[in-house]
Amino acid sequence: MDGPDQLGPDHAPKRPFSNKLRRVVRTFTTRDGLIGEYDYAYLFIPRLPFTKRARKTAPFFGLEDSVPVALALILGLQHALAMLAGVISPPIILSGASGVNFGDELSQYLVSTSLIVSGLLSAVQMFRLHVKGTKYYIGTGLLSVVGTSFSTITVAEGAFSQMYKSGYCPTSSDGTKLPCPQGYGALLGTSCLCALLEIGLSFMSSSVLARVFPPLVTGPTVLLIGATLIKSAMQDWGGGSSCYPSGSTRPMCPSADAPHALPWGSPEFIGLGFLVFVTIIICERFGPPILKSCAVVVGLLVGSIVAAACNYFERSGIDAAPVASFAWVKTFPLTIYPPLILPLLALYVVIMMESIGDITATCDVSRLQVEGATFDSRIQGGVLGNGMTCLLAGLMTISPMSVFAQNNGVIALTKCANRNAGYCCCFFLVLMGIFSKFAAALVSIPSAVLGGMTSFLFSSVAVSGIRIIATINFTRRNRFIITASFALGMGITLVPDWWSYFFSYNGDNHALEGLLNAIDLIMENGFAVTAITGLILNLIIPDEPDDAPTVWTASESDEVEPTPVPAGPSKS
Repeated sequence: MDGPDQLGPDHAPKRPFSNKLRRVVRTFTTRDGLIGEYDYAYLFIPRLPFTKRARKTAPFFGLEDSVPVALALILGLQHALAMLAGVISPPIILSGASGVNFGDELSQYLVSTSLIVSGLLSAVQMFRLHVKGTKYYIGTGLLSVVGTSFSTITVAEGAFSQMYKSGYCPTSSDGTKLPCPQGYGALLGTSCLCALLEIGLSFMSSSVLARVFPPLVTGPTVLLIGATLIKSAMQDWGGGSSCYPSGSTRPMCPSADAPHALPWGSPEFIGLGFLVFVTIIICERFGPPILKSCAVVVGLLVGSIVAAACNYFERSGIDAAPVASFAWVKTFPLTIYPPLILPLLALYVVIMMESIGDITATCDVSRLQVEGATFDSRIQGGVLGNGMTCLLAGLMTISPMSVFAQNNGVIALTKCANRNAGYCCCFFLVLMGIFSKFAAALVSIPSAVLGGMTSFLFSSVAVSGIRIIATINFTRRNRFIITASFALGMGITLVPDWWSYFFSYNGDNHALEGLLNAIDLIMENGFAVTAITGLILNLIIPDEPDDAPTVWTASESDEVEPTPVPAGPSKS
């Protein structure tokens, strides 16, 4: 048993059990433990126009600091609300008409389970379990939260489209896509298999990972993931991606028998989405700190209230939903779909590099070291934990998960990096998932409202890619690699069917057919092509020792000449 003077994983003395018990009792039985001296008004007072209010700053709560119970619950709820939209969007999209067309019942189950799994597996990342007898950890030990990865959407949508074309998923006589549980089960089974790649990579040296997967590769990849997602979000904003016009006719959205059906692109739909978008901006400009980090959810709430008042909601799904739900209430047949293996392997590399960047940002806003042995062990534990959570998520009927970045903004805004607030966040996520009426209400939100929210949310993914690219030293070599990889990736993003006619095999060799389908699936996703191209070019193009970034300077004349400057920080 560990003694009181032994060091824990974060190099802090471990407390004996009796001391921990006394500390817990004191926390829940004293005013300081329950409420403390925190200025709660700081969180709730808005920044009203035409008024002068002295700027306040909140005290910083570090990883191991003592936080009042009330504050931990409030900030935990804020973290849960900040990530709510990101957790529910992928299952809604994947189970809808652009995915496997499950209908309300299974969609509600997936939303509920996504919330539950996100809460449980976020706790795994925060707990930071030490693998006995080794130097490895599972989890970061930080306030790191995980949620359903947006990156999965682009790969899954292409795979489901291919499954319906090949007959793997059923269609009706008029071509309507029927529910396809086996298709979703194939996504889960293949995802569990490919998660082993990230688990294996977590045991590599951090320096090797940085060399093979630098920001030069991941930045353009994340940017194109966001760009691809924004397209489907804008289609939803106009009324729904399921009723997006493919010809000169404008179908009724979301269907002809909906309570308030309108043609795609109607002003009413555009206005609903715009209301959500403007609400998000207003919250950022005038909202108090507690609303700024969850402005996306506030926008979703305002849009939903207006849509309900104008009779856009379909109540039948909410009324039919059970009171409570949990994982494995519904199950899917886990199988391996070979064409998905290569795209998902590329996807896991992207998820891993996203996680490394987000964990680094979490250390930074938590005022912890971003270099050294402890930091390296957090990166290793976070990558291993993310691989394990992706594997467990698949077994719990949810698509791959990744570390969420938006919660770093909550930490920076509230100055609370304490794990207790993180555990409260996990509690609220599980609680929201168990009450399936809540999930049913989320599934019933009109597409126009959801599109106004996801367009902002998916744009933040693209901006994250731009932020990663901004960290790159723009030497000639790096500019060349970004240009080459981005040219192919953006071209495919804008013209996704350009590769569709390259292979025309119609034989009986199912192994060859599966390989060609896998290649087609990769070539339909611009981010995968960008990742592969950037990875190869980064490894084969050598560094130039005299290569320097170029800074453009302008004189008083009209001539503008490039002036090479040495790499590294400049001195005034």
